[in-house]
Amino acid sequence: MDYRNLLAQRVTMIEASGIRKIFDLAATLKDAIDLSIGQPDFDVPDLLKEAAISAMRAGFNRYPPSVGYPELRRLVLDHYQHLHGVRPEDCLITSGGSGGLTLALLALVNPGDEVLVPDPFFVSYKHLTTMCGGTPVFYDTYPHFRPTAAQVERLITPRTKAVIIMSPGNPTGGVWPDKEKQDLAALARAKGLMVISDEVYEMFIYPAGTDSQFPNSRKLVSVPAGRSIGAYYPEGTLCVGGLSKTSAMTGWRLGWALGPKDVIVELTKLQQFTFVCAPSTAQKAALKAFDVDLSASVAAYRKKRDFLVAGLRRAGYECEEPGGAFYLFPRVPAKYKNGQAFVEEAIARRMLLVPGHVFSERDTHFRISYAAPDKTLEEGLKIFEAMG
Repeated sequence: MDYRNLLAQRVTMIEASGIRKIFDLAATLKDAIDLSIGQPDFDVPDLLKEAAISAMRAGFNRYPPSVGYPELRRLVLDHYQHLHGVRPEDCLITSGGSGGLTLALLALVNPGDEVLVPDPFFVSYKHLTTMCGGTPVFYDTYPHFRPTAAQVERLITPRTKAVIIMSPGNPTGGVWPDKEKQDLAALARAKGLMVISDEVYEMFIYPAGTDSQFPNSRKLVSVPAGRSIGAYYPEGTLCVGGLSKTSAMTGWRLGWALGPKDVIVELTKLQQFTFVCAPSTAQKAALKAFDVDLSASVAAYRKKRDFLVAGLRRAGYECEEPGGAFYLFPRVPAKYKNGQAFVEEAIARRMLLVPGHVFSERDTHFRISYAAPDKTLEEGLKIFEAMG
C-alpha cells in the first residue's frame, strides 16, 4: 500500500532531525570521537537518583496533576524569582523543555501566522512552527550571534505573532546582552507580540573577565548572564526551561513553562490532550535539584571552551567565543564547499559533528559540543588541526 497519499501535509514539510541522524550514527561507529550530541558528559547527581528511587518506592508512579505537583511549581517560580527578581504569574511542569516549546507554539500559532526565529536556531523552532501551520521568519545573527531588536523590528508584519529567543543559545553559545533584551521587550510590548524565551542553558554561562571558578550555583542572587527577558516584559513572555542540561536529566524529560496565568492555563489544557503530564517520579526527584551546586561543572565547561577556542584559532579557524551553553559554531575552512562537506570528511576520520545547515538557512559553519571528556577534546583538536 502506498501511504504517501494518506500522510498529512505537515509530515511531508518536516525533515528528520539532523542531530538524531548523527546520534544514530554514533551508535554504529566504534571508538568515535563524538563531539556531536548536546547532553552533559556528567551523570545525574546521586542525590537526584536516590530521590527518584525513594519516590518510586513511596508510590509516586501514577498520573500527577497535568499542571505538575504544586510544590515543584512553587519551587520553579522561587528559582526564577531568585535569579531574576520577578515572579511569573504561573508555572506548568512540562515533558522536557521541548514539551514547553511545543505547547507554547500550539497555543499561539494559527495557520498563516509568522514566528520570528533566530538564525542560527535550535532545530525545533523551525519545524514546530511549521507543524502548527505557521511560517518561520528568520532574523540573522551572523557573524557574532548577538542579534539586535532593530534586526527583529524590520521583519515584523501584520501576521507576526511571536518572537523566539534563546540565551545562551544552541548551536552558538551566544548570549543576549541585557540591553538587547530590554530593547526587544520594549519592541514586543509596543507591537503586542509574545516572546518565547528558551532558557534551558541558563546556568551554563561564562561572563568575560570572570574567574573560571565563579561559583555559578543556583543559590546565587543573580546569574552573570543577566536577567531573563521575562523580567522586562513579564506580561508577554513565556519562559521555557528545564533540568535536562543543568542536572544531566536529558532522559527524564522534565521541564517547565512560566508566564502569564491566562496563557499557562491554555498550555495546561493542551498538555492534557498531548503529553498528559510530566513523569511523576522525575518531578519528585526534581525537588532536590535546586540544592545541587553547579560550580564545578560550570568551571569545567568554561575550561573546555577555552581549550577548544584557543586551539581552533591557532589552527586558523574563525570561531566566536561563546558566552554560555557548551557549544562552538566555527566557520568552515575555505577549502571545503560547505558544512556538510566538512562534516563528511570529519566522519571519515571518526569524528562526529553536526553540519551548520541543520541549525540554519546557511551551511557555512558546523557545531561542536564540548560536553565531552578532555581526552576526547584533545583527540578532536588534532583532527581539526589536520583538516584546517
